[in-house]
Parts: sequence; structure tokens; C-alpha cells
Amino acid sequence: MPSLSIADIADRFPDFRVALVVAEDLTIGATRSAALAADIAAIEEACRRRWNGTELSAIPGVAAWRAAYKGFGIKRTSYRSSVERLIKRVLAGGALPEVNALVDLYNAASLASELCLGCDDLDATEGDLAFRFSRPDDTFIDMGAEAGEDPNDPPKVGEVVYADARHVLCRRWNWRQDARSAVSVQTRRIALTAQSNGAGDVEAAAARLVARIERECAGRCRVVVADKAKPVVAF
Repeated sequence: MPSLSIADIADRFPDFRVALVVAEDLTIGATRSAALAADIAAIEEACRRRWNGTELSAIPGVAAWRAAYKGFGIKRTSYRSSVERLIKRVLAGGALPEVNALVDLYNAASLASELCLGCDDLDATEGDLAFRFSRPDDTFIDMGAEAGEDPNDPPKVGEVVYADARHVLCRRWNWRQDARSAVSVQTRRIALTAQSNGAGDVEAAAARLVARIERECAGRCRVVVADKAKPVVAF
């Protein structure tokens, strides 16, 4: 049975907690349903009402991840956690990106919970999953590389990464995802993480994710949680 481990980083980051949602037998729509579109619009508006006029650094979920990034040497705000980028986009008057039903619903869940969420096609991963410090032989193909940029962008020494047994799935904890395990409408199984570093409720976020995944994508879900007290969990 595969496992998810945070053992490598648990002592250095004792507040880190992650809920892993494993969903199978998915049918992922290319576009949002009317119900999901309404949910997302309400979540965007709630974010604007709650945080309009507030400095990003004063939002608990953003502040927690900025502190965590500083813990492994990332001090520039040019490297923003995934949830900070979503909040910044919406507060600037933008909308959450439209990708597919699954990606859209977990981006909305991230915005609502102020947690960093990430998702991979489980059939495109290999072996156990882990949040760990980078290794010299790590590889990473940047899904977010701009036109003309080299997507081959391995992590720096000491960086926290999320990885399977073969390669890095996400750099700088939750900054950019690898192109090789991206979720598409062809995806049938996923591993979706809801990550907290001192702010936010991963169990509550996972419960909401399960409800929406089952409603929107007809999936079967199970949830496990890793933290300092239980750093390795089977899934």
C-alpha cells in the first residue's frame, strides 16, 4: 500500500499538516456545471468582502505560508504560495482560472479555506509520496513555464518539495507543479493535498472537497491526514 510521508520536514516545520484526498473512478468535465459556477462566484465574492483593503501579509493563511517559505530560505514575494496567488488575483478583481471541473473546484476550495491545495493524476505518479527536502538528482518540468522558457527547472538545495519515487511533483512546497502529472479530463484517479502551516483546518477542507468531488466528478474518495504526531500515513 502506498504512503504519504512528511517525516523529512516534520521536525523543522512542526505546524505542517496535510490532508490527502484520494479519489477514484472520476469523470471530469471540461467546463464547470451551473452549480459549481455558482459556488465559485460566491466564494470569490466572499473573499473580496472579507479581505478587501487588507494587506496580503495580514491574511492568516498567506502569513503562515510566507513564514514557512522563509524557513527554507525563500524571502522574495516573487515566489508566492499557491493560495497567496489565488487570493491576490481575486482581490485585484480577477476571477479564478477556468481549467476543468476538478481543478476549478479545488482552486475554489483553496480560496475559501486559505489553504494551499495541489492535485496530481495518481496514474502519472510512481510509488510513495513525500514532502521532503530536495535532493541533487531531483528533476522538475515546470507546468507554468512561459513561452520561450526552458521548463526544465530542478529545485535548489534545501528547498522543500513534494515528490513521488521518480521526480518532484511540486517545487517550493506548493509554488509550481510538474507538467508530467497534471490533471486533465482524461484523469480517472487523483491525489489531492490540502496543506496547512499553522493556519486553517485541513480536515474541514477535505470534507468539503470530498462533497464537491462526489457531486461534480462522480468520484469515490478517501482521506488520510499526516502531521508531526503521525508523519507517515498509508493510502
